[in-house]
Amino acid sequence: MYKVKEVFYTLQGEGAQAGRPAVFCRFAKCNLWNGREADRANAVCQFCDTDFVGTDGEGGGSFATPEALADHVAAFWPDLQQGAPFVVCTGGEPLLQLDEPLLAALHDRGLTVAVETNGTLPAPAGIDWLCVSPKADAKVVLSTCDELKLVYPQPLAMPERFAHIQARHYFLSPMASHQVIAGDDPFRSSNTRAAIAYCMAHPRWRLTVQMHKLVGIA
Repeated sequence: MYKVKEVFYTLQGEGAQAGRPAVFCRFAKCNLWNGREADRANAVCQFCDTDFVGTDGEGGGSFATPEALADHVAAFWPDLQQGAPFVVCTGGEPLLQLDEPLLAALHDRGLTVAVETNGTLPAPAGIDWLCVSPKADAKVVLSTCDELKLVYPQPLAMPERFAHIQARHYFLSPMASHQVIAGDDPFRSSNTRAAIAYCMAHPRWRLTVQMHKLVGIA
């Protein structure tokens, strides 16, 4: 049984795939925070601004088989015969649920599969694009990926800690305040300046911003 918070069609807003049309499949549950605000202060990851609790979001639900979820995801793509159909599996933590049978079912429907993970769990074979985004002092078990994306700054997860991870792309994403729903975020502005300075001093890294929030899409 797969538990999914929401499924929706939009543009990828961050990283190397920014601007690409994508179906987002947001799995419920995370292993670094239970999603309850009352427990945030004691969580491993304390800055998450995403609702991944339950299955009541747009396009969310419970799916008994890989084929049922793959059909549901594929139905959000405008035309599977064109446009390089692309799904981003995210969360929460998608690797708590994403497995090889589901990957195979998504591939059978012509979808390229990207995964956004915190890197604390092994990844099944067959992922087309793997983005690892480590959080705090959680142990990262993945050592290779297509994209390493760090929310910056994190005192326990600064870029130097992940020098051993082999990636095609290295990104810093300025940390925003989870308390800001709309409007200016001075916290993110200062972190953006800090991320820019780090990238300039360490040109292996590139800046990525949350384009989807800047242009007002999901």
